[in-house]
Amino acid sequence: MNDFLAPGDFVRHPNQEDWGLGQVQSVIGGKITVNFEHAGKVVIDGTRVTLHLVTDQK
Repeated sequence: MNDFLAPGDFVRHPNQEDWGLGQVQSVIGGKITVNFEHAGKVVIDGTRVTLHLVTDQK
């Protein structure tokens, strides 16, 4: 699911487009902490939500 994510990666939440771009802060035991532009710091259960990796930030 989200095994490929690492701190520093940029992501988007598939169901919360209004949160904007997020940067992964940590990945610990299936819990992913992401700092989103418009939602702030959010802890996501990586077993329930698959974040979309953003490779081109334009």
